[in-house]
Amino acid sequence: MTNMTDAKILIMATNGFEQSELQTPLKELRDAGATVDIATPDGKAIKGWNESDWGESVEADLKISDVDVDDYICLVLPGGQINPDILRTDEKAVHTVRDFVAKDKIVAAICHAPWLLIEAGVVKGREMTSYHSIRTDLKNAGANVVDKEVAISNGIITSRSPEDLPAFVAKIIEEVKEGEHTRNVAA
Repeated sequence: MTNMTDAKILIMATNGFEQSELQTPLKELRDAGATVDIATPDGKAIKGWNESDWGESVEADLKISDVDVDDYICLVLPGGQINPDILRTDEKAVHTVRDFVAKDKIVAAICHAPWLLIEAGVVKGREMTSYHSIRTDLKNAGANVVDKEVAISNGIITSRSPEDLPAFVAKIIEEVKEGEHTRNVAA
């Protein structure tokens, strides 16, 4: 069992993150007592996408290349179409996702963010959901795709869209309180 005030959580994103999918978990996880850091490719502020136009900027705490996975219990990956598409081509970002899974850390991805899980090679055989337009990508990568607000498979949490944020954040908090999750890394 982990107390939320002892939990250190990482949000990894870049420009084009869906505004609510970063801001809501950031606020609610901090309100629950967790320490939450934001990692970006260059350690600088990033600009969100707010439904149909550019949104607000968010300050970064560190560069993705400076992340020490052992410092965190959980990784949160916001979606948006632009953000995960850029990050899945970033070797350091993909390596970070793979390390979180390999070290039995909780990983939570919403909307288009499961693209990063696919790129990291950690979806095969896992129950997952995502934004409807990338479900075929998940299926082709070997995931057992479902259409529900939250899917969880051995500490990997996925949700479909901003409408699922209440359930998504609640599941992150529940899993963090349970602690680290021993699991096999997908082939």
